[in-house]
Amino acid sequence: MNPTDTTRPTDSRGPQQSRDERLEEAFLRWQHELLGMLFFLVGHREDARDALQEAFFKCWRRRDGLDEVQNLRAWIFQVTLNVGRDMRATAWRRRRRPLEDEDAMTVASQIQPDDAASRAEQVALVRRALVDLRPEEQAVFLLRQNGQMTYEEIAAAIRIPLGTVKTRMRMAIGKLKAALEPRLE
Repeated sequence: MNPTDTTRPTDSRGPQQSRDERLEEAFLRWQHELLGMLFFLVGHREDARDALQEAFFKCWRRRDGLDEVQNLRAWIFQVTLNVGRDMRATAWRRRRRPLEDEDAMTVASQIQPDDAASRAEQVALVRRALVDLRPEEQAVFLLRQNGQMTYEEIAAAIRIPLGTVKTRMRMAIGKLKAALEPRLE
């Protein structure tokens, strides 16, 4: 552990306890962003929750190496993104179709039926457009938008040049815009 690094807590209970707490706190802090990213990947809230739990367990099993992790947020988001992709691929192989957006059903009780239907349709359009992106574009887009990571953090997390990150982001935005503009007008 770097003694000049003030972002890591010091704990008299030892380094293992400190790593455990850091990992737990990180997942709690970024839970909503991680779930949002997973929802767009797998298309169903319960599947997203299952994937988040699986991502936590994967990180937990590798927590002894946490002191070597340069960017905890980037590492957690990358592990979570990989778990979401794996879950989506597994669902595809089973030819399982995700249920429609549960959030739209929840919101439907609070707003007018026409508004709820419109919102559900828009969420479905965005999700389909995201699913149609190439995996590398999707990763950059979701890490930037849901993970709120900088381009530099994304480049470090997925080990690609900064220029490649920016190019993939431009491509993703262009494809999303082209897919969504005609439908949302």
